[in-house]
Amino acid sequence: MRRLFSTFASGPPGAGLLLLRAVFGANLLIPAIPALMHGNGLAATLDAVLSGVLGLLVLGGLWTPVAVVLAAVVVLVHGYAHATDARLTVLLGTVGVALALLGPGGWSIDARRFGWKQIEIPNRRPPTTPPF
Repeated sequence: MRRLFSTFASGPPGAGLLLLRAVFGANLLIPAIPALMHGNGLAATLDAVLSGVLGLLVLGGLWTPVAVVLAAVVVLVHGYAHATDARLTVLLGTVGVALALLGPGGWSIDARRFGWKQIEIPNRRPPTTPPF
């Protein structure tokens, strides 16, 4: 599972990745909430559910490589189908691909589940006593 992630950066790089995940996930989640409230047909509801679930996964940093690639595809398809602001669509798609390549960062669920672990092996030798 470690091969799916390129980095679990902490410190300022981890904060930057957290900020990118927050912006990208919020842009998926915020428009999905009103779409679910109004229920404009089955296709719109499924689109809103998919966007909302992917937004939550990206925000939490869970299954980040898969969730971010799927979210970038959803953003690009949605932007192409609805012809809103092309610059925002390309920007969000690019942020999604960048997050997929960089990894979730140190402050994510993936880092807690799949990050580097430190294993301490106890000393099995009995303590030696001085010979006097």
